[in-house]
Amino acid sequence: MLTITDLKVAIDADAGLVRAIDGLSLSIERGETFALVGESGCGKSMTALALMRLLPDNGRVIDGRVEIEGQETLSLPESAMRRLRGGRVGMIFQEPATSLNPVMRVGDQIVEAIETHTALRGPAARAKAIEWLGRVGIPEPERRIDDYPFRMSGGQKQRVMIAIALAAEPAFLVADEPTTALDVAIQAQILELLKQLQREQGMGLLLITHDLAVVSGMAQRVALMYAGQIVEVASAAEFFSEPKHPYARLLLQSLPEAQKRGTTLAAIAGTVPPLSQAFVGCRFAPRCDRVFDRCHREAPVLLPPVAPALDAALSPREVRCWLHVSPTRGEAAEAIPAVNGRTASANPATAPQTTPVVRPGDELLLDVQHLSVRFPIRSGVFQRISSHAVAVADVSLQIRRGETYALVGESGCGKTTLGKAIVQLLRGQAQIEGRAMLDGRDLFGLHGEALRRARRSVQMIFQDPYASLNPRMRVFELLEEGLLTLRPELDGEARRTLLESLVDRVGLRREALQRYPHEFSGGQRQRIAIARALAVEPRLIVCDEPTSALDVSVQAQILNLLKQLQRELGLSYLFITHHLGVVEYIADHVAVMHRGRIEETGPTAALLADPREAYTRRLLAAVPRLVRF
Repeated sequence: MLTITDLKVAIDADAGLVRAIDGLSLSIERGETFALVGESGCGKSMTALALMRLLPDNGRVIDGRVEIEGQETLSLPESAMRRLRGGRVGMIFQEPATSLNPVMRVGDQIVEAIETHTALRGPAARAKAIEWLGRVGIPEPERRIDDYPFRMSGGQKQRVMIAIALAAEPAFLVADEPTTALDVAIQAQILELLKQLQREQGMGLLLITHDLAVVSGMAQRVALMYAGQIVEVASAAEFFSEPKHPYARLLLQSLPEAQKRGTTLAAIAGTVPPLSQAFVGCRFAPRCDRVFDRCHREAPVLLPPVAPALDAALSPREVRCWLHVSPTRGEAAEAIPAVNGRTASANPATAPQTTPVVRPGDELLLDVQHLSVRFPIRSGVFQRISSHAVAVADVSLQIRRGETYALVGESGCGKTTLGKAIVQLLRGQAQIEGRAMLDGRDLFGLHGEALRRARRSVQMIFQDPYASLNPRMRVFELLEEGLLTLRPELDGEARRTLLESLVDRVGLRREALQRYPHEFSGGQRQRIAIARALAVEPRLIVCDEPTSALDVSVQAQILNLLKQLQRELGLSYLFITHHLGVVEYIADHVAVMHRGRIEETGPTAALLADPREAYTRRLLAAVPRLVRF
């Protein structure tokens, strides 16, 4: 179905020539699900864009071949590629908010794909679009087909993007983080839909994701990517039961789970190296806990392990690591304990460390009482208000100082609307009833300077990091903006020192301060958004899916950071998420939201172990769990 041979992609950037993909080769059979995993910035999305010939203007393929169903595509004229792209080959993009046309109704965008690549026209194409909206889980598809993207939640926009990609029933699908913004119930529905299409049509699937639980349940084969290269290829069973590359092993150790609660996750120290540099030796060596001398001198190649699996002929396995492909593997093992002057087991970057469990105090920080949010629905020539849509209905919750309060539920149930209402971002857009008391002051009753002071105490990390960052401002300006407004007492030097320490803490290089948002991967942009929220030193942070765009290693870094800040500063979090593994690890209290109401609430361990409501039980049953084989 797909064959990529020695693909090399370069990007012209201010820092020089960036080799985003350096000699990548892989093949995918008809009907196979092939997962491409790795940290943010490793080149996964660039691989997808290259094979679809959708590279940015400053990017180009400098070597290699891409064949789809035996047809070489890199030399095709654009007119032929346009017929292939979207018809025989579909793509689900990583960020639906920036991939959907904001001035077109969602139905028109689906119909456009259907009419371009199938024989359906007019009412028949519209009926097919309504059918696909229903298949991807959009409620009331007959009505929602005429909505614009801004009227939909992040998860609903993701489902629209999936409907566009699948509407022409392609033979091959490139899915770049297809379920990132989806709750577990809709995620299960979408994954089952993809499996059904594979059974019916023999559809090949290149699944790019950082959700290893999804990979373990979907993929037949897995390729792990690091710094523009594939470092391990194996069957899913081999990869999850016995990972060979140290990077693979550390990724699996980074997953948040209930049994790791109260400990520091095994985050991998450092970041992916800049791909504009010339590499000598193994690219993972500076971060590896099993590095030895040869790793710094010679670059390993992708080869079968020294001791291949018994079924290697049926499931070929390759690894780019001297530990497993070197004939002197035994000698290397003797050198393993020395890691930068420490033993590997004592390396704080990789070994879990026990820390005191955060015990929230009795002091009440936020008290939300009977909060309701209604949005006006306009109709007619003069767009008069004809009715209201209830997004949040009579919600009450309390968050104590130092507590993490998790809010889970399906996409579109009102979680983000509730968070925005508390942060006072819906004034003038919706009718709001009820109270949100912060330290005894009602946030809805504050105006002017009093509201400005309160906003320093309550900040928000938004769900879509790209849409919430001004594309015309450098990162330094984005982070400094909040300081200029809410911390005017800091002078220029103090602001620069603070921002440099912030980017260090969220795992970015200081050179990032002088770059623009479009120069970063999705996970890196999320870290910028987190740094912006932390800059003004708030007491309460509304975290709207703060780790949904992050791979597991960076997710571990961010969760460790959030818990560390909570211990040091007594921060409280309203943690909106659909990742129940994260909830099990970080949350003290959890509330389950459904159709604008809180269905069930209680201490995290008790509620997840013994849910009382039928909806909560259905939600927990849909959670993907990592299969260790």
